Amino acid sequence: MGHPAPNADATSINWLLRASRLDWSKCPAAQSVPGERGNVWVVRGTRAPLAKILKRAAEGYPFLEIQEVFGLTLQQLMAILQFAAEGAAPPAS
Repeated sequence: MGHPAPNADATSINWLLRASRLDWSKCPAAQSVPGERGNVWVVRGTRAPLAKILKRAAEGYPFLEIQEVFGLTLQQLMAILQFAAEGAAPPAS
C-alpha cells in the first residue's frame, strides 16, 4: 500500500489546522464541554471530540469508518464535515 504524495499530506495538514481554528460555536452540530484542559468541542449529544474526527477525515479514513468508530449518525458526521469544509476551504487564488 503506497503513501499519499507529500503535497496531499500538506493539504490535509493545512486543512486540519484551518478547521481547528473555526468558530465552532456557529455550528449547530457541535457543542463545547468543559474538561480538564479547557473546553473540548464535541459532536452535539455525544462525547465524540471534533479534533479527533477532523484528524481522521484529514488522514483519509472512510466516512463510514469514522461514523462507526465515534458512534455517530451519518447526518451528525456530515454536518460536522460540511461546516469544516466550508469554513476551512483554502483561500481562492
